[in-house]
Amino acid sequence: MRVVTNDKLVRRNRQIAQYLFFFSFGILILGLLLTNQQITSLQANDLIWGGVVPAIVVVIAFISTVASVRMTNLWIRQPRPETALREGLKGLSNKSVLYNYYHLPARHVLIAPQGVFVFTTRWQDGRFSVKGDDWQTHKSFISRLFTAFRFDSIGNPTDEAIRNSEYVRKLLEPIAPDVPVQPVIVFTDPRAHITIESPTVPVLRAQDKLDPSLKDYMRQVDRQPTLTPEQIAEFERRTLPATS
Repeated sequence: MRVVTNDKLVRRNRQIAQYLFFFSFGILILGLLLTNQQITSLQANDLIWGGVVPAIVVVIAFISTVASVRMTNLWIRQPRPETALREGLKGLSNKSVLYNYYHLPARHVLIAPQGVFVFTTRWQDGRFSVKGDDWQTHKSFISRLFTAFRFDSIGNPTDEAIRNSEYVRKLLEPIAPDVPVQPVIVFTDPRAHITIESPTVPVLRAQDKLDPSLKDYMRQVDRQPTLTPEQIAEFERRTLPATS
């Protein structure tokens, strides 16, 4: 299997996540210093200045912290989705191509002899259940508070997977209008526990030792129409950056 990853985007977003972390940390320290100055100052002007500015700093710190946590979860947190998918797809035909981060919002697109797939990944490590397209998170009250603080709600992976596959289908329409695009949800963290009942979209595990595994799914899935080598080349010409 050939793997094509947008390494430039990955490096850039990792750097942004790191910069946001240090920026948020610096803003919090600044807020503490200004608050301390307000407490120790006795002048009215200092009190006004010390009251308004710290409030603004707190808002900026909160926004930057939210962005930092979000970027860290998406671009730094381990295991990395592109790595987990590559490991889970080991043994796939050498005619297959996995594209990472080139067709956003569809982050991972696989073109294989079995068909065309869009993988929507989840990195969360909690307890979840899905029935049809209805997702539930099973956590204690304290865990839910931590989830809110870490901004790691699972959302609705089914809705996202369907939207992502529809986006890729539109990209393929001028090239291969009769080729279906199959949405798949993949959990990349082995610590996640998922109860699955008649899911609208297949829900899989990236690790081949966990059921239902991505590797077993690709072995057993019914083959669908897929792209020819010429169509793959045209798809790359249209959607990947030109190389010198």
